[in-house]
Amino acid sequence: MPASMCQNEGSMVQVHTILATIEPFASLPESERHALANTMVVRRYENGAHLFFEGEECKGIWIVAEGAVKIVKATPSGRQVMLALQTAPATVAEVPVFDGGPYPASASAVDDTVALLILKDDFLAACRRNPVLSMSFLAVFGARLRHLVNLVERITFGSIRQRLAKELLAFADAAGSNRYSLPETHEELASRLGTVREVVSRNLGRFQGEGMLRILRREVEILDRKALQSEADTEL
Repeated sequence: MPASMCQNEGSMVQVHTILATIEPFASLPESERHALANTMVVRRYENGAHLFFEGEECKGIWIVAEGAVKIVKATPSGRQVMLALQTAPATVAEVPVFDGGPYPASASAVDDTVALLILKDDFLAACRRNPVLSMSFLAVFGARLRHLVNLVERITFGSIRQRLAKELLAFADAAGSNRYSLPETHEELASRLGTVREVVSRNLGRFQGEGMLRILRREVEILDRKALQSEADTEL
């Protein structure tokens, strides 16, 4: 449950300013952004609290104003796969607003998070007034689809060891250094890779034992990037 909830408190977050930083809304006239800001519900969530659950009726489009939100899909057996991690500023749950269906996955806060909710009717009314807003969201849908296709490809065709090697290299590229702080816990990595924490920890230990990297708590140093890259490029 959210730690607190309030509506339209500008002192908490400058909602219209946040809208201007998110591409689909940036193209709107300032007056329209102010109008949308006046309809928003502002909610605070503690780490691990759910914004919504898979299968629930869609209330509207969510905007991550502070913090981050992870999107998780659960299998009937209870296994979870993290589909995405959206850090502020970003939108969440765009598709069910347009197609009228329930939320296709669950969303929960990572660390303390502030999320803004634009109710579905208010958002669709804004789209009707500003067709460019709907068109802008096509680019968002395209990016989401490409991400999901890549995720399916990694889960379907790559071993856990191969996929983990790719993630470690991607983290290094994002940090601009072969030394970086692991941005996700072993459990979060496992969820995104479609496995369990023990498997991730075991493979990290193997990479370390083989001299590819050094790990101290969450600090990672890639010692043999060529070997790790070779592992990531392995064809199955």
